[in-house]
Amino acid sequence: MKRSDIFEFYRRLAELNPSPETELQFGNIYQLLVAVVLSAQATDVGVNKATRKLFETVKTPQQMLDLGEEGLKQHIRTIGLFNAKAKNVIALSEMLIRDHGGEVPADRDALTKLPGVGRKTANVVMNCAFGAETFAVDTHIFRVGNRTGLAPGKTPLAVEKKLEKGTPAPFRVGAHHWLILHGRYICKARTPECWRCPVADLCRYQLKTAAPTLRKKTGARE
Repeated sequence: MKRSDIFEFYRRLAELNPSPETELQFGNIYQLLVAVVLSAQATDVGVNKATRKLFETVKTPQQMLDLGEEGLKQHIRTIGLFNAKAKNVIALSEMLIRDHGGEVPADRDALTKLPGVGRKTANVVMNCAFGAETFAVDTHIFRVGNRTGLAPGKTPLAVEKKLEKGTPAPFRVGAHHWLILHGRYICKARTPECWRCPVADLCRYQLKTAAPTLRKKTGARE
C-alpha cells in the first residue's frame, strides 16, 4: 500500500472514531495488566464479565495475593485456560511487589519478564496505560495487516515491524485500537463486510463481499 493510501486509511478510521479505546474494562493500570493477561485466547466481553466483581475488591497486587490463586479461579473459571492464567496473575503480582514496589513498570522489557506477559500483552499495556506508540498484533491486526496490504508479514512480529515503520505520526498511538476494532467488527475472518467498509477502495483484498441483500439476489456465496 502506498504511503498516501496508508495515511488516508488511518484518516478515515480516525474520522469515524476519534478517540479509540480498548474494550477491556479496568479501573487502574494494574487491573489493565491483569485483564490483558486474562484476555489471551478469550474475548474482551468474556473477560469483562469475569472481572467485573473481581475488580470491585482487587485493585492492587497485594489484594490479589490476599485473594489467593484459588479465590481468583472462582472469579475467572469461565475464561479459557483459567488455571494457568490464575497461576500467572498471582506470580506476576508477587513480582510487581518484589521488584517494582507494587507498580506496573512503563517499560516493555520489564513487562515481558512478568509471568504470562508476552510482547503482545506488553504492547497493549504500554499503549493503553502509558500512551506509547506500540502495535500489539493479535489475530485481528495480523489479518487486517495482511488482507488489506497495510502491513503484510508472515509473523506477528513482521506485521508489527511494518506497522512501526509505516504508520504516520498523527495515528501512531491510536493505530492499535483502530485496527483491532476494524478487524473485530468489519474485516472479519470468515466474511469481511467489505460492503460497509470505509477503506474498501484502498484495500488490496480481491474477493470483496457484497451487501447481504445483493448476495441473496445474485446467489453469491460467502
